[in-house]
Amino acid sequence: MDLEATQELTRASVPAGGTTQVADEVIEKIAVAAVRAVPGVADLGGDVARFFNAVLDRVGLDQVGDARRGCSAHVTGDAAVINLVLVIQAGRSVSEVTGQVRARVTEAVEAFGLRVDEVNIRVDDMAIGDTPTTLPA
Repeated sequence: MDLEATQELTRASVPAGGTTQVADEVIEKIAVAAVRAVPGVADLGGDVARFFNAVLDRVGLDQVGDARRGCSAHVTGDAAVINLVLVIQAGRSVSEVTGQVRARVTEAVEAFGLRVDEVNIRVDDMAIGDTPTTLPA
């Protein structure tokens, strides 16, 4: 085999270069799914977001906006900062629930190959009873 043929084979076996970017919205969806699995989390989102979700529920659009509600993320390179707004069930320890939330969100996002630099949590409300979000009559 001549030298040109060897160089051509070598170049063909090298994978193409390029960049990979993960959208903030992807991380938000991953984080929300992880948060919903934590016992003691009643809901996500602030008062306004939960109010509008209740309105959408009443008109039959109950899944609109749920995938990312209560979460914002910012991805820079291979690192993410995640901000969550939670409603915690009454009688639950805030520190225990938020600790579990941080652990599950970090694990879920890192499983996708990103590093989690911060998981910031604001506990916006406490749910008493079965329905944390109610619409005024």
